[in-house]
Amino acid sequence: MDFKKKLVNIIKKAIDLEERYIVIDPVPRNFMNDFDYVLSCFKLVKIFKKDPNEIAVEIYEKISIDLDLKILEKIEVFNAYVNFRINRELFTCKIIREIVNKKENFLKNNIGKNKVVLFDYSSPNIAKPFHVGHLRSTIIGNVLKNIFKVLGYKTISINHLGDWGTQFGKLITAYKLWGNKEKDININFLNKLYIKFHKESEKNKELNKTARDNFIKMQNDDPENIGLWKLFNNISLSEFKKSYENLGINFDFYIGESFFNDKMDFVIKELNKKKLLIKSNDASIVDLSDYKMSPCLILKSDGGTLYPTRDIAAAIYRMNKFNFYKCIYVTAIDQNLHFAQFFKVLELMGYKWAKNLIHVSYGLVNLEDGKISTRHGKIILMQDLLNQAIDNAKKIILEKNPKLKNKDKTAEIIGINSVIFNYIYNSRTKNIIFSWERALNFEGETGPYVQYTFVRTCSILKKSKLTDFDKLIKDIDFNVLSDNISWKIAKILYEFKEKIIESSEKLEPCVISRHIMNLAQAFNEFYRDNIILDNNNKKTRDARLILVYCVNMVLKLCLDILGMKTCETM
Repeated sequence: MDFKKKLVNIIKKAIDLEERYIVIDPVPRNFMNDFDYVLSCFKLVKIFKKDPNEIAVEIYEKISIDLDLKILEKIEVFNAYVNFRINRELFTCKIIREIVNKKENFLKNNIGKNKVVLFDYSSPNIAKPFHVGHLRSTIIGNVLKNIFKVLGYKTISINHLGDWGTQFGKLITAYKLWGNKEKDININFLNKLYIKFHKESEKNKELNKTARDNFIKMQNDDPENIGLWKLFNNISLSEFKKSYENLGINFDFYIGESFFNDKMDFVIKELNKKKLLIKSNDASIVDLSDYKMSPCLILKSDGGTLYPTRDIAAAIYRMNKFNFYKCIYVTAIDQNLHFAQFFKVLELMGYKWAKNLIHVSYGLVNLEDGKISTRHGKIILMQDLLNQAIDNAKKIILEKNPKLKNKDKTAEIIGINSVIFNYIYNSRTKNIIFSWERALNFEGETGPYVQYTFVRTCSILKKSKLTDFDKLIKDIDFNVLSDNISWKIAKILYEFKEKIIESSEKLEPCVISRHIMNLAQAFNEFYRDNIILDNNNKKTRDARLILVYCVNMVLKLCLDILGMKTCETM
């Protein structure tokens, strides 16, 4: 059932207006409760060059109700608004029947059929621990992938690991000087070596030259240095996969920067062939001044490649291998220029598909005392954050429900969910000052609140002892669900499909997470004001139970999209 689309088509047909100008919104809370959807004519003043009140009257007079829109009960004009009253019983009946009939397929769409969308996200650097700064890319990327999958796209997730570069020369130097006698080598030990190198190199400048020499040896396939590089890679990837497993995240491909080492000659030749590569202070660049951007560095003065070179090679490889419809990169906002530059270079190289490369940027994650810095040891490890969130959840469970079975597993789900929800509840472009208190907060508009709402629906359904909702729905009196709060829940449930499409268009997970919160709050209001398991009134009991079932179903589907596991007790 796509009521709003039909309504838009009616208006479009009546006034011959492009669809993009017709915005139908639910009536704001506490505003004209008799009407449920509204068209504001203030937005049409520039098009019709008339008073908005006159436009509203004109639209009202020209609208002819489509017979297919029987749930539309009445149309009225109120100043500059055209208001559409919905028959609550019919509308609620339609949306609930659709959820019960489609179940797990309720939110699915086929608008992405036969289209491949690549997602490049997380992308931590080898030999550096997974910290809270990496979490944002990881969580946002995973949610976006899930959103596009629900819309019918074939999604491919790629973890573009930082496994090449001068930092390996530094790490190899540090290992040879201070770490080669250590037997238990793990990622934390490697990180300590990296930090020590930077401290010591401030006193001894020769260390930087040694590091450059070691990286050159690595580039030239020196057996010892390549062996160490492989060791560091294996240790790091093993640790990263543990972190992803804790978060419930999987990648289709782990492809590091080193994979493209033998694919960059082609890029250089192409740039030269197209006469795009020019010399500047012994380096090779692509001049982007005509596009109000600084030059894109392709080769260093010593002939070494840079991030843009590798990313250009990676984009070409991905197009050749996957023939993608879109390729979406999820990285911090401070990389905006880098992506704009290499996207433009690909366009200048003649690749028309460059317009389908999209950078999804997000605000920086800083600590309360400044910017995250691995080389200076200013980080908060992701695993430490998850462990503390789980411990916090366990304490609350012991206080509230000490007899709960599977306390540890439940605490793990609740704790990790609290972290995930915290990272996607606000707009991705908003900077975050990491705070332990805020990250571990279980009060207010948080993941645990949503999780608790889901648990509440599970508890009600379990107590009802009903399992066959397909049979139950045949005899429901939907007039029981015409009260304001039930009607509000029905509209929120209906709007989820639109919210998923909106979140895909805006590439913004918070569109969904905030709508989930709206549903959780509305349901808890419904629960507070109504007796659901009223065995003395079967008609009311069954109608309210079917609504609980739909809330339970949609919450589960949406939490899955957000990458949040669910538990039925807490």
